[in-house]
This record gives sequence, structure tokens and C-alpha cells, in this order.
Amino acid sequence: MKKTLTCLLAATSLTPAALFADSLTRVVAVQKGAEITGIYEQGSDLFFNTQHPDDDLGNRFAKASVGVIANVDWTAGALAVPTSDDDKKIVTSTLGEYQILMQEGDQGVGMIKTISGADLFSSNDPDFNGYIPTSDTEGLLFTNWENRPGGMSRAKLARAADGTWTASDIEMLDFSAVKGTWVNCFGTVSPWMTPLSSEELYFDNSSDWNNPGYKYHDGQQDLAKYLGTYPNPYDYGYIVEITDPTGTATPVKHFAMGRFSHENSVVMPDNKTVYLSDDGTGVVFYKFVADKAGDLSSGTLYAAKITQRDAGNAAPSATTGFDVSWVELAHGSNDDVAAWIKDYDGITPDQFEEGKNSYLTEADIADWAAGKAADNRVAFLESRKAAAAKGATAEFRKMEGVNINYEGAKDGSVPFMYMAMSSIGKTMADGEGDVRLEANKCGVVYEMPLEADYDVKSMAPVVAGHGYDKANKPNACPTDSISNPDNLIVRKDGSVVIGEDTGKHENNMMWIWKRG
Repeated sequence: MKKTLTCLLAATSLTPAALFADSLTRVVAVQKGAEITGIYEQGSDLFFNTQHPDDDLGNRFAKASVGVIANVDWTAGALAVPTSDDDKKIVTSTLGEYQILMQEGDQGVGMIKTISGADLFSSNDPDFNGYIPTSDTEGLLFTNWENRPGGMSRAKLARAADGTWTASDIEMLDFSAVKGTWVNCFGTVSPWMTPLSSEELYFDNSSDWNNPGYKYHDGQQDLAKYLGTYPNPYDYGYIVEITDPTGTATPVKHFAMGRFSHENSVVMPDNKTVYLSDDGTGVVFYKFVADKAGDLSSGTLYAAKITQRDAGNAAPSATTGFDVSWVELAHGSNDDVAAWIKDYDGITPDQFEEGKNSYLTEADIADWAAGKAADNRVAFLESRKAAAAKGATAEFRKMEGVNINYEGAKDGSVPFMYMAMSSIGKTMADGEGDVRLEANKCGVVYEMPLEADYDVKSMAPVVAGHGYDKANKPNACPTDSISNPDNLIVRKDGSVVIGEDTGKHENNMMWIWKRG
């Protein structure tokens, strides 16, 4: 059996995306201005959100919404692209009717407050959803709110026999114990049923963190308002696990899993191996192997080294795959890293000097990579630069959701992991380094076979956008093409549900890809 599976994986890792062109079906279109986030399958139902819609739609869809389609018809046919003004302002789907569970502002949902309790702002950016059942018909829905500082709501949900859901007892979680969060993005629920939220730390150079002239300084200032003191950059950019989700719902930041722009993490069926995506430009693909199953507080962090199979300087993004090896960065624990973080407390903009760095410097990173550092703080506090210094590939562009079907990966029926790359460009298409693809502004979804020990050794495109035309607004990516894939989930039948975060489709869409 293992030999047969290995042969299958070797073959499918090389399969060109073009073979699957007829296996992509559009099933949802959301209202104008809205992004599709928070895709989560629970039983026969599908949760997803409509983030930051246009606020002048003149209907109930003009607010950011958390919702669900119950009793999904997964055999449904393709959805026609909305053409009427009315249809462009609502959620349409062939899967079933979209129920709005809660919207920005309902019972304070999305309201970000300071630690002292003052209102900062109301968010219209719901992202990850994770459902924790408490009975056959009730459970708790955890939803990220993607801001600086970020937030997460918890709502009690009840499902009627006909599939009607109702939300009650909505509250925003208290993140003061971990000094708040920064841009709570996509996520997953761990195999031991705890939400794993991701801090998407879009902040390439820590040296600018206390620079009052930095163009994005407002984020740090808002975080300072939340805290009542100026923040330490190394307190942000981690996976945040919500322990005891049905009780105290206590957040724990897993410093040992590295600091970067986390899109999401996904735990393999050994309950130790975790893959982590990094959003931004010139970013890294990571793997973390925990010391103990079900415990993410300590382990070893790795970064991917990519070898492109097509050696050309503008290889076709729709068919070019990669071999993957792993560079070990360091072993560490949350406690180890927490102690190092404290060394940078109390630094403020008053201490900023042009041309100087109040935090870890390029020289510090180089010394660590050369084995001259006293400890491994560089690996965990400057993980992206540490990976590059050790020879890993830091060239990915707009790396988004990475996911598996847990049961399918465990029993071998769906032995694949999938990753959305929202856009192929810049550091992936500059003709330099490990990745040298042709630009594809509509994006690609990659498939990664899982080895018997859940290692990943290759990745290849299975869905690729096509036909980008800047002049063809508002659909610069054709409507029969994916555009900037973001959230994705993998179903037990092996199909992949893909949500868009794009300005290249007038209405963002959800697609189902099925292996041919």
C-alpha cells in the first residue's frame, strides 16, 4: 500500500494545471466590494464571511457579515456571473441560501476596545471562522477581526432541524494578557479543538517600528492607545491559540512557531507537524515540528528551500512545479522566546535615531547565521530574515491559505496539502534567485503531496488564473478565471473550496476545484 501511494504522489506532484481546467466551478458571488473570508465546513454546512463590502449598497449586505449556507448542495452546478445591478449587491450561490448570522456592530461584534475599556474603532473586517461544537445542535463560533490591533469574537450558535442558525451571547475576547494582537487573519481549528488565529504582521523591517516618520506608523500608535504604552514589536506576529475555548477562552501566543506575517497554520495528523504560510512580498514557507503531540509550545522551526523544475527565467506559472527541502532554523520554546522579547520592552519613538536600529540588526542576524550568536533569538524574532540568511527561499509573493482535510490526510484518501498564492509577481517573477516564474496577477493554487511522515517534498500548480488584462476593468482577470485566491479548505472528497480576495473581479467569487 505504501509503495502504491508513493507512486501516486510522485505522479500527481508533476501534473500540470491545464489538465484540470474543466474541474473548476464557480458557486458563490458576493456583494460588490466584499472579500470572501472565513471559509469553514461544519457537517453539512459552510460558514463564510463577506468582509468590508461597499457601504453604499442600500441593502442589508452593505455591512460586513458572518454567515452560513446550511445543507449545502455540493452537487450544484455553476453559478452565472452576476449581471444585474441588484444581483451585484447581494450574495448569490448555487450551493443554497446564505444566512447572515451577525454583522459588524451587532452586540458589539467587531468593536475593538483599549485595555482600559474605551472604544477604539468598529471593525468591518471579519476573517477566520472556527466552530467548536458543544452538542449536536449547538456550538461556539470564533471569528477573527483583521485590524491593528486585532480582535476575535465568540458567539453561541444554535442550529434548528431545518438548518436555520441563530447567534446569541456574542462577545469579543480579551487579548490583554498577550498585549493585544495585530491583524488577526485566516486560521484553522487544531485537531484538539482549539482555534488557531494568525497574526499577519505586515512589517518587513523592525528598525522602523519606533520610527515616527514611517509611513505606516498609525498601526503602532493605535496599538499604543490599546496598551496605554508604546508596544514592543517582538510581542506581535505569531500564531495565537485559544485554549479552553468553551470556558475562559484564554489566548496563548506560540512564540516558538516564529514571528512573521502569518496567514494561517495547519496541523498534520501526527498532531506535531505544522505548516505555516507567510503573507507579503519576498516571504518564506515554514514548517514547525512540536516536541510533543498536541502541544505547540516548543519545537523546531524550519524554512523551505525551493528548487524550480523549469530552469527558465520566466517559467510558466500554470505548469511549473518545485522541489522542496527544509532548512533547520532552531529549536526553542515559548518560555525561551518570551524571555528574549522582554529585552526590547520600553523602547519608544523618542529613542529613534535615523540610520540606527533599536532592535535586532542585520549584523546580529549575520552573526547568528554564522554561528556566532549567544542564543537563537534571531530565528524566532526575525524569522524571515533568519531563513534567508540560512539559505532558505525568501521569494514567495502573496502566500495565503494553506490547508488539508485532516481525516483524508490521516487515512490516506486525500494525501495532499494545498496553498493559495494570490499573485505571482515581484520577487517570484524578477528572473533572479530560486523562483523565476512568469508573472500571473490572477494567482495560482498549489498542491503538495504529503509523505508518510507528513513531510512535504514538492509543490505543483493545479489551479492557475489566466488572461489578465488591466484595461478590462472591472474584471481584469476573466470571470472564468480565479482571481487572487485567498481562503481555502479541503473537503473529504478531495475537492478544494477557494475564496477570492481580489479587486480584479467586480464581485469576488468562490470556486470548487475537483481533481480530474
